[in-house]
Amino acid sequence: MAKGKGGNVVAAVRELAEPIAEKLGLEIWDVRFLKEGADWFLRVFIDKEGGVNINDCENMSRALDAPLDELDPIEQSYCLEVSSPGIERDLTRPEHFEKFIGADIKVKFIRPVDGKREYCGVLESSDGSSIVLRLEDGSAMNIDKKETSFIRLDDFDD
Repeated sequence: MAKGKGGNVVAAVRELAEPIAEKLGLEIWDVRFLKEGADWFLRVFIDKEGGVNINDCENMSRALDAPLDELDPIEQSYCLEVSSPGIERDLTRPEHFEKFIGADIKVKFIRPVDGKREYCGVLESSDGSSIVLRLEDGSAMNIDKKETSFIRLDDFDD
């Protein structure tokens, strides 16, 4: 297995985790492999209709442990974390955007657009590389995903 930067690890872990999650009645929302300080973290975010609970996270972690050891996609030591993506989950994959058309979202840009870095509105459409955000004033904003720091669901309680 190629052991490069996080991408190969993420793809390998996602491929390994998806059938395990399916057997447990879960879906893989996202997989991230990142370094924080001196430590590496493999984060597997799971979801299911009605939301996940601590038992779902524990069951997925236990079910993933031995197959991960067998596949051994990561050279360095790391900490495995399995959790829910949360209510303000990041939208990163095409299926995330499709699922949440019509939902309230928050977009943070890498650089300010019209003097602001964050915009909130309704996700109107997505074509893979861009989205259309319907702002509160009714106007539409076409957004190239490459220009954003994040796009996530917004509960508007900030």
